[in-house]
Amino acid sequence: MAFDSDYLVDRLRLKRRLTFWRIATIIAVVVAITLGYTRFSDPLGNENFIARVEVRGLIVHDDARIRKIRELAQNESVKAVIVCIDSPGGTVVGGETLHNALLALGEKKPLVAVLGSVATSAAYMTAIATDRLFARKGTLTGSIGVILQTTEITKFLEMVGVSARSFKSGSLKAAPSPLEPVTPEVEAATRSLVAEMYRMFRDMVVRRRGMTEDDVAKFSDGRVFTGLQALRAGLVDQIGGEEAAKAWLVEKKNLSTDVKIKTVSIQPRARSLLVQLDSLA
Repeated sequence: MAFDSDYLVDRLRLKRRLTFWRIATIIAVVVAITLGYTRFSDPLGNENFIARVEVRGLIVHDDARIRKIRELAQNESVKAVIVCIDSPGGTVVGGETLHNALLALGEKKPLVAVLGSVATSAAYMTAIATDRLFARKGTLTGSIGVILQTTEITKFLEMVGVSARSFKSGSLKAAPSPLEPVTPEVEAATRSLVAEMYRMFRDMVVRRRGMTEDDVAKFSDGRVFTGLQALRAGLVDQIGGEEAAKAWLVEKKNLSTDVKIKTVSIQPRARSLLVQLDSLA
């Protein structure tokens, strides 16, 4: 009898294990189907809306962000885009590629920019790709220019008895360098580099803001403007925030007053296209 009892206990344990794994398998299949549906369905839904995208922090080139902007251009539910910018700028290439991506988006969708606390340098380069620029009175913007900084520590090294030598294929390789004096040749080459990048930025501003060469004097010194100063200089179009931007889109682009605004994440390294329905009607 002892043998029979043990046998029955083992059978019951086996049945429990089988039941557990059957349930676990069913749950796993349901989860896989759900994830697959979520992945291949439209994460933004089918309701028409205005997409709010944010550009914050240091602007650098990011392929994932560019892809997400292209996705917005292809989404029929997106009727307009508000670009909220709060950034001190970034790299020339970062600003250039983001500017060009927004230009392409603007060919498909009405596009406006709302400048936050700071939108300078590459952030302003980003903003001028849109159809209309809104800024707060106290927004800091402008800083239209390019800077390349270096430090020379050769005299300090001499004081502490340290010498540094570089062996390179050309006199301008890795120049300017903190370990070498800035020669007239290095200075001329560096100034030429900065001037070329500035000309690109200046031409963007003139073209996108409908300015003439005479207007360049307003910003050619690289100064920072408040929102009110930028308005008087023709660098922004209107004082206001998101509500003013939506009102302009409704009036000028024939959008419904009932259209909602949704936040669509395009920030670098975002794992998914996250959407949050805003309470703003």
